[in-house]
Amino acid sequence: MELASRVINLTSSPTLAVTSKAKQLKDSGVDVVSFGAGEPDFDTPEYIKNSAVKALQAGFTKYTPSTGTIQLRKAIAEKFKRDNNLNYEPSQIVVSNGAKHSLYNIFQVICDKRDEVIIPVPYWVSYPQMVELSVGKSVFIKTKEKNGFKITPEQLKKAIKKRTKALVINSPSNPTGCVYTKEELQAIADIAVEHGIIVISDEIYEKLVYDEAKHVSIASLNEKIYSLTFTVNGLSKAYSMTGWRIGYLAGPKEAVEKISNLQDHSTSCPNSIAQAASVEALTQNEEFIDKMKKEFISRRDYFVKRIKGVRKLSVIKPKGAFYIFCNISRTGIGSLDFSKRLLDEAQVAVIPGIAFGEDKYIRLSFATSMEQITKGMDRIEKWVGSL
Repeated sequence: MELASRVINLTSSPTLAVTSKAKQLKDSGVDVVSFGAGEPDFDTPEYIKNSAVKALQAGFTKYTPSTGTIQLRKAIAEKFKRDNNLNYEPSQIVVSNGAKHSLYNIFQVICDKRDEVIIPVPYWVSYPQMVELSVGKSVFIKTKEKNGFKITPEQLKKAIKKRTKALVINSPSNPTGCVYTKEELQAIADIAVEHGIIVISDEIYEKLVYDEAKHVSIASLNEKIYSLTFTVNGLSKAYSMTGWRIGYLAGPKEAVEKISNLQDHSTSCPNSIAQAASVEALTQNEEFIDKMKKEFISRRDYFVKRIKGVRKLSVIKPKGAFYIFCNISRTGIGSLDFSKRLLDEAQVAVIPGIAFGEDKYIRLSFATSMEQITKGMDRIEKWVGSL
């Protein structure tokens, strides 16, 4: 069978593959500690689940508008105003089947053949694949650990060419946990405005910021960058609703109309019951998020302390999300071999950094219990010490 050229080089998600293998080993009786999870280990709050039950019992089980219910889009608009100082009308918002779907829609709508999208490295695994599927071209900017894994204005200026169409900003970041400051975002925004570059701001981890870090939406800086920006978010991380598959985007009205048309002819509307639950999530207080953040901070601090105690490993403390991006360069082993051997020989699952474009690192998630983190770090310390 001859397949479309645009999917020939498409690969599976390494993060999902590692998580799946770890689960298979666990199911077969192997005591595996998995640090591969890209989702909170907390259950969805009861008040959100109860609202879904009410919607189900009320018969809210039919199609909704493709872009999402007006109730949910109004709640999202209010959230943008309240949390991000952003004024979006409901007509500028599209609700999709997860933030990943929102991102996919954006790339499909903005990219023509050979259009270039600038992606900082390390990157979330799906960005380059999405650009490939939109027949665009990824242009990578390799960041440095000493700069907190954040691109500099100088790097951005050098990467801009004639066919540069867009820039992806992921703050807080998966996999590094870096968080851009307002000043850093302003410098990026000025360059984007000067060159008329679209900014795709992936803010899915916005609620999970720690210490002195503050989340800032780049679109809130001024009207010029607002008009060039797509702001992407969702319910998955902040409300532990990964399986509910509700994400959303907001952006320039004309572009959002085209995204709406695309969704009309691809997936149509997101799950109606999950939409009803999302309204409830967005309109209640954030007590659940505060509790989750407090636990994540404790886990992060312990994780970082333990890793710094392992002779051949190093790490900088993440300011957001729930990942540790651990430097393994002193082991002399590439991230793929490191991850395979660690799972086979010590029964600890991590994500190889090569999946994020950086082979000298591994990603470990602290979205798991302190008991599992302790057990896993005991095994890692012993295994690395034997190398």
